[in-house]
Amino acid sequence: MTVPVFVEFEPADDCPCAGCAERRRTLARAGLRDGGHPAAHGARRALVLAAAAGTVLASPAAEGLHPTGPAPRPAADAEPAQVPQGQVSGLYGGAGGGRARPAGEPRSTTRAQIIARAKSWIAARVPYNMNGFWSDGYREDCSGFVSMAWGLGSNQWTGSLSRYAVRITKDDLKPGDILLYHNRANPSAGSHVTIFGGWADGAHKKYVAYELAPKQARKRVTPYAYWSNADKYVPYRYRNLADGGVPDTGMPDIDLPDGMPDSFPGLGHFGPGADNSWVTRLGKLLVARGAGAFYHAGPGPRWTSADRDATRAFQLAQGWRGSEADGIPGPDTWAYLTGGKGRDVGDRGARGGGFPGVRHFRPGHSSTYVTQLGRQLVKKGYGKHYHSGPGPRWTEADRRNVEAFQRAQGWRGREADGYPGPETWRRLFQ
Repeated sequence: MTVPVFVEFEPADDCPCAGCAERRRTLARAGLRDGGHPAAHGARRALVLAAAAGTVLASPAAEGLHPTGPAPRPAADAEPAQVPQGQVSGLYGGAGGGRARPAGEPRSTTRAQIIARAKSWIAARVPYNMNGFWSDGYREDCSGFVSMAWGLGSNQWTGSLSRYAVRITKDDLKPGDILLYHNRANPSAGSHVTIFGGWADGAHKKYVAYELAPKQARKRVTPYAYWSNADKYVPYRYRNLADGGVPDTGMPDIDLPDGMPDSFPGLGHFGPGADNSWVTRLGKLLVARGAGAFYHAGPGPRWTSADRDATRAFQLAQGWRGSEADGIPGPDTWAYLTGGKGRDVGDRGARGGGFPGVRHFRPGHSSTYVTQLGRQLVKKGYGKHYHSGPGPRWTEADRRNVEAFQRAQGWRGREADGYPGPETWRRLFQ
């Protein structure tokens, strides 16, 4: 009788599917089982009997059969399980975008577009799968989610997203920014990125996070900065943000269903006698698009002539006339405001002295308006932070000089954030 030969067989313990990954974590927490090796080391070995004829009895893992039962899931209020992520690649994993575009060439987008794209994956319940790609070509993991929302045209990872961004502070966070943790020593251990959707409390200890984590894309209130490794999460802002559409209200629309804030609520919510939160939202959208000079107080929930005049100014800026520019928002006006489309109020007459729009004054942006602003600041005696220039590229020196001018007007908080709006522009150039 031929003596059977025992050989060691290494099952596919590094299988990246969500089921196998979660099973490995469960076994690691359980320690030794049935006298086997520690599962946390990923070295479970099965003894497979090989007959003299060479027949091998393969384990289910070796045949590609994954656990079919439900994988353990974290409690509702716990942080999502840590999972690996993919590397830099083109859409659908191709090599076309394997090398990150230079940081100076990001595509322009708006806050509204970022949030709208994030919500589209949440509405579609896109599952977490670092080896999978959604219909738009972006990888189904945390960094693929941000790559999609920012419209990068390639799949980045936590180690490369910062190339497309500028670092900001906690106080600067606005919808569409991100909180990024990249563990350089071991990228698969805890690295994660989430999109900031707005503060969920007045103390700024909780915020609404848009993210892709096991098991699917989601929106939820999250402790700042994140459930664990909170001190390692760094706020970043997309480098070429046009900054239209989603104003910094300080509080997110968490009381409304996903998608509702960007859907036109109907004509009945606007016009004389209207008094509701949609009027407030309209006013804030208009202010973000350059119509702040029409408001002496507010915006607020009660419809006033300021809302009408600001709406009409925005409609006229799009080239609309007659009934299309009556000062009452319709579906098209609303879509332009929430989607960051069209021209800001003052765009067409900016060279004659009108405010050119907020998008010209953001990190990394270059335009003649930045030079014009800088020269006027120097002329008014607020140029001490310039070591050279002023020039066409927006820098921290521009922001600090604008902030000094705003504080000289007696403004504080968000009114003195260093970014010019219509009223700052008017006072500076009057």
